[in-house]
Amino acid sequence: LPCYDQGLSSSLSSNPNAGMVEFQEKLKLQHENSMHTELEKLLTTAKPSEAEISRKDFEGFKKLFHRFLQEKGPSIDWAKIQRPPKDSIQPYEKIKLKGLPADVASSLNKLAVVKLNGGLGTSMGCKGPKSLISVRNENTFLDLTVQQIEHLNKSYNADVPLVLMNSFNTDEDTKKILQKYTHHHVKIHTFNQSRYPRINKESLLPVATNMGLTGENEEAWYPPGHGDIYTSFFNSGLLDKLIAEGKEYIFVSNIDNLGATVDLHILNHLMNQPSDKRCEFVMEVTDKTRADVKGGTLTQYDGKLRLLEIAQVPKAHVDEFKSVTKFKIFNTNNLWISLPAIKRLHVKNAMDMEIIVNPKTLEGGLNVIQLETAVGAAMKSFDNVLGINVPRSRFLPVKTTSDLLLVMSNLYSMNAGSLTMSPKREFPTTPHVKLGSSFTKVRDFLKRFESIPDMLELDHLTVSGDVTFGKQVTLKGTVIIIANHGDRIDIPAGAILENKIVSGNLRILDH
Repeated sequence: LPCYDQGLSSSLSSNPNAGMVEFQEKLKLQHENSMHTELEKLLTTAKPSEAEISRKDFEGFKKLFHRFLQEKGPSIDWAKIQRPPKDSIQPYEKIKLKGLPADVASSLNKLAVVKLNGGLGTSMGCKGPKSLISVRNENTFLDLTVQQIEHLNKSYNADVPLVLMNSFNTDEDTKKILQKYTHHHVKIHTFNQSRYPRINKESLLPVATNMGLTGENEEAWYPPGHGDIYTSFFNSGLLDKLIAEGKEYIFVSNIDNLGATVDLHILNHLMNQPSDKRCEFVMEVTDKTRADVKGGTLTQYDGKLRLLEIAQVPKAHVDEFKSVTKFKIFNTNNLWISLPAIKRLHVKNAMDMEIIVNPKTLEGGLNVIQLETAVGAAMKSFDNVLGINVPRSRFLPVKTTSDLLLVMSNLYSMNAGSLTMSPKREFPTTPHVKLGSSFTKVRDFLKRFESIPDMLELDHLTVSGDVTFGKQVTLKGTVIIIANHGDRIDIPAGAILENKIVSGNLRILDH
């Protein structure tokens, strides 16, 4: 083993196990030193205006990389997983029973709303930030968020600010758009997620050659998951600024979850705890359906309530994890977190989050890994944590055009930026919609619907192949439309399809 250490081979022969451990430790140290050297080289290429931010980012990355080298395999001992104690997850109805105080404004004035706005719209075929996709009557995710908070501030004469956590992918485009909200009754702040280097899977070194974001380095960087919120929020100075303004809690959610509105009952519950028992972290969970089997769940582990994600589950137990009977709820990623607690944990370096190793293949075929964390994973570091089992209506994410079809339809009515299920729908459940690959991109999706169908009585819709919908189509019950390869199906204007399977070829031509 000449390339590592001559002294190592003698210890290897005397005690193979001890030698192996020592060898691995030296190897880890070598990887770590090589990484630090490369990061220093990269920093010399940073623009003067970005040098300090980049150095802070790299400090965070070094900590994550160090932990990555130390930990291997799932960090969970499956035998220690227990169901959460009864009182650790409260039903929303119980919290709602308390009613609201006369002075809602004083609670609202201690709140800031944080939206996770780091994602691009690429999975839906859109360029730029996902939050700028139109979802309803020309309103984007961002428009709806601003309308909701503005409505809250006006109704209660309150001052709830909106904070956007952007990434280097979304920051510039988002800031351009923010100018249009200058006269709205909402203060808007932004801060940026860290920018971390993707690592070559073989060499465990950064693939970046300099700090640039274009050309050969276009794919060299990534935002490290929403668990980065604690560090980047603190580093931006915004955390201290909000605490100085008297803010006590943030309500954090994904910007594409249209159900994540400020809930006054949950806020009231937080504000009315005795000061020594103040909840520092509340996770909204909701009942699992078969569509949610991959969602993170809450468990009791080592005496603490903690989030268990599918990536942490040993392979032999994945089916058990997905079972709707054993783990009945999942994390909506709507979180209420104490600002002073974030500060305390960050200063003590006591925020403990599992590392998610996300493998990617770059365009040229290079295999890389990116190290990420999830915001909910820090739950076990906080004191007096609580799960609240909320109605499904608080989880309305738009990840695909199938979801987009639902929120654009008459299933929902919109009021002051908030979507609620139409009272005309007899069952409160959302229909199951699966649109085929011809509908993946928003642009193609919009071309295929002359108007969005009436879906008030729909249970299930599957569409596959080259299918278009005329004006004022009504879909009821279970509708399956399948155009085979080379065929096209045009659903005529005014058609009412109830419990129908449509297949083959149906073309309507103008004459």
